[in-house]
Amino acid sequence: MEEKLKELNLLLLYLTGWEEDSRNNPGEKVFCTWNGYSFKILNKLHDEKMIVQIKDKKLVLVTEAGKHLAEKLKAQYLP
Repeated sequence: MEEKLKELNLLLLYLTGWEEDSRNNPGEKVFCTWNGYSFKILNKLHDEKMIVQIKDKKLVLVTEAGKHLAEKLKAQYLP
């Protein structure tokens, strides 16, 4: 059950996210989303390098690996 919750949280992060210009690396795009989800799950996604948590911000960045997995989950859960 915990694995499914983690997958669904990643999918929700992805579906509610947006792409914007990186503030740290001009010319680079980053995929941002709000982090109003369980810290336990966010920490696991961070440990698995699916997201990057930004301290002092209410945003997380979804990594390329996270976006790739979220696209698979989207096809699986939302055919």
